[in-house]
Amino acid sequence: MKRLIALMMSLVMCAGLAACGGSDTSSDDTASVYYLNFKPEQDAQWQELAAAYTEETGVPVTVVTAASGEYETTLMAEMGKSEAPTLFQVNGPVGLKNWIDYCYDLSGSEVYGQLTSDAFALKAEEAVAGIGYVIESYGIIVNKTLLAQAGYAVEDIASFADLKAVAEDITARQAELGFAAFSSAGMDGSSDWRFKTHLANLPIYFEYQADGINATDAIKGDYLDNYRAMWDLYINNSTCAPAELSAKTGDDSRNEFLAGEAVFFQNGSWEYGNLVGEGKFTDADLAMIPIYVGAGDEANQGLCTGTENYWCVNATASEADIQATLDFMNWCVTSEVGTTAMCGGEGAMPSGATGMGFVIPFKAAKESANVFVAQDAEMTAAGKLPVSWNFTTMPSEEWKNGVGSALTAYAADQTDDNWAAVVSAFVDGWATEYQLANS
Repeated sequence: MKRLIALMMSLVMCAGLAACGGSDTSSDDTASVYYLNFKPEQDAQWQELAAAYTEETGVPVTVVTAASGEYETTLMAEMGKSEAPTLFQVNGPVGLKNWIDYCYDLSGSEVYGQLTSDAFALKAEEAVAGIGYVIESYGIIVNKTLLAQAGYAVEDIASFADLKAVAEDITARQAELGFAAFSSAGMDGSSDWRFKTHLANLPIYFEYQADGINATDAIKGDYLDNYRAMWDLYINNSTCAPAELSAKTGDDSRNEFLAGEAVFFQNGSWEYGNLVGEGKFTDADLAMIPIYVGAGDEANQGLCTGTENYWCVNATASEADIQATLDFMNWCVTSEVGTTAMCGGEGAMPSGATGMGFVIPFKAAKESANVFVAQDAEMTAAGKLPVSWNFTTMPSEEWKNGVGSALTAYAADQTDDNWAAVVSAFVDGWATEYQLANS
């Protein structure tokens, strides 16, 4: 993978030099912005916000959104074009290694000065290579109305044992109740990141906590039994048979939840805009609870909260396009229109559509209208410890894909041998991919 990336970089640099004399990627003298967006669930909002900025300033802003799970591949392809993205994203230190030569130093920019804390800057030695633009939480989203119909309340679930008892009871009464416990744990590329990355964060987090570390070249897998128990719970108490999961998409899972076919849906605060609004849920219908896996101090466990969303500016773009991009970023996080759209909920967009509902780490940020954000804040205020995002230390995308393939095979045939393949992908695959990435 590392050699492939190096080759792609060489090709990109050559293409860029041939097309633009070394650095100028603009086709004419007009400054413009090209944002390669990571978040499909906010595509409509970014398109509208870009149009609003163009209307206000006259500067063209193009937003292209990568398909779910395809960002790195799309970025490689787009960076090879004569008009490459001027604004793109990396997911943290591991992702930055692939793109460091393309990252403009943001240390002197206005948008960097708007950060509330330097903790949200992604640095490469003294340079600021990226800026975290959103803080998010994920967990298990709950349809409180269906949960009540099953005879339970959110307060009844405070541990893995509680969640297991509730889910299995709902499954036992599924024909009577008319709904399942969990929406499908789809392993299609649009959905598998929820389990090979976000769920996989839990055994990594607890191992790091126990060992007092925040990264490793060789994961031990001490909490993979907990990972298996949670995966079993998801796939055996779902809207579909486990063998069908390989073809189930992210849209399938969300639509099942929206249609009232399942009580629980693992996802994050970024889903808020897709779940509320006309014909959908109200804030009162929804809650988010921690992903309990039977490890650690569950009574004081919070949601998984952090960021893997770092804006980077393409250093190979023209000076005019770099400045236009910096201006657009700053407008998004300081202007009334930009901050309302990024932080607000229903009616927050200029058109009256639902906003992004983000928590943004900038001085002009508005209070988020996102109910899941409010619940995270309430848990933290009550002394519950948020689970950190350690999946940014996963050694490579290949590692994630190996774990995902093994999980899918295990779901179809839940034998100990097939679970051993998951453990091997997790542990042995980590060591192999780390060495490849750091050799």
